[in-house]
Amino acid sequence: MAADIENLGRRGFLTGRLAPARNAIRPPWSRNETLAAACTGCGACAEACPQAIVRLGAGQWPQIDFSRNDCTFCGRCAEACPEPVFDRAIPAFPHVALIGEACFAARGVVCQSCGDACPAGAIRFRPRLGGPALPSLAADRCTGCGACIATCPADSIAVMSPIAEPAHV
Repeated sequence: MAADIENLGRRGFLTGRLAPARNAIRPPWSRNETLAAACTGCGACAEACPQAIVRLGAGQWPQIDFSRNDCTFCGRCAEACPEPVFDRAIPAFPHVALIGEACFAARGVVCQSCGDACPAGAIRFRPRLGGPALPSLAADRCTGCGACIATCPADSIAVMSPIAEPAHV
């Protein structure tokens, strides 16, 4: 818990809000640093999301819940925000999908739901002898939208952050 507490300046001191959790998935075009500096926790981004995947989490910080739906990159969360939290000049998400060991195909069960759901075509299936085709993720094509996460019946897909954050000038 103490690792989540950071100096947030006057706003953090006066509101008593903890720093955004580092492991939470943030709305597209936002990062923990901009949330800590500018987010007021008003919830306008969550109300504007037509996919209902943006919600206010601990400390009233917006976060993404990919368990029911994916991000369509409509930009309504960014448009609704009255503060300078969103930067559409950076990549929408700093993460890509990661397919875990609980994947049905890896356990011998035919399943290609993640590949069927991926709008970017980042998940392909490699044939193998003696079992169903295995999913393979092309990280350079993955947009981080979460379509595969919402669809996976084995809950074996998560996100990881291999994308380097751009330097802000």
